[in-house]
Amino acid sequence: MDVTRTSQIAAGLAEVEARIAEACAAAGRARDEVTLIAVTKTYPAADVRILAGLGVREIGENRDQEASLKARECADLPLTWHFVGQLQTNKVRSVAGYADVVHSVDRSRLVAALGHEAVRAGRRIGCLVQVALDDDPDRGGVRPVDVPALADEIAATEGLRLGGVMAVAPLGEEPGKSFARLRELALAVQAGHPGATIISAGMSGDLAQAIAHGATHVRVGTALLGRRKPFVR
Repeated sequence: MDVTRTSQIAAGLAEVEARIAEACAAAGRARDEVTLIAVTKTYPAADVRILAGLGVREIGENRDQEASLKARECADLPLTWHFVGQLQTNKVRSVAGYADVVHSVDRSRLVAALGHEAVRAGRRIGCLVQVALDDDPDRGGVRPVDVPALADEIAATEGLRLGGVMAVAPLGEEPGKSFARLRELALAVQAGHPGATIISAGMSGDLAQAIAHGATHVRVGTALLGRRKPFVR
């Protein structure tokens, strides 16, 4: 194992953990209310192994070609894999083979495809409704008004489990305002589905604001692993 890289990641993890703990304290929340997802896109499987050795069990990826490879290479580790990127239906069969939670469910066709492949694979996949808090179609997500109906579809689909909601803070807007809107939508979903308690929000730059507004899962890459570079296996 690369001792230098291990030290780098350990330092990043300690800093992120301190930030999460501070944000939880400021919000009057317990540290164990927030789950850290290490987003390892563009980083090699060796980094995933280092993270696992440091106690990180939740791993996030956003490209199937990269994620499926790493999931196979790390199949011996006790990890939970989160698919956090936009998902095309032609990648669903592959993703359904390794992802434990898909954060980016934003349309009925994707719900049906995920359910079909989950059943075929004999798995039950957690799904989060990705909410579009802005009008940028390139970032994915369903309009807030359509969130409850899509949540109902997920909950009714064999092979899937409704976990809650996810969003990315819009560019150019104060993150706290965005995450406050997401929390209201999350509570509306929970009114009909009490078990859908996940609020996936907050990344390296805005995790404190997300935690202040109820995030249960934060997705952190750069602050843990450093500036991204092109992925090389």
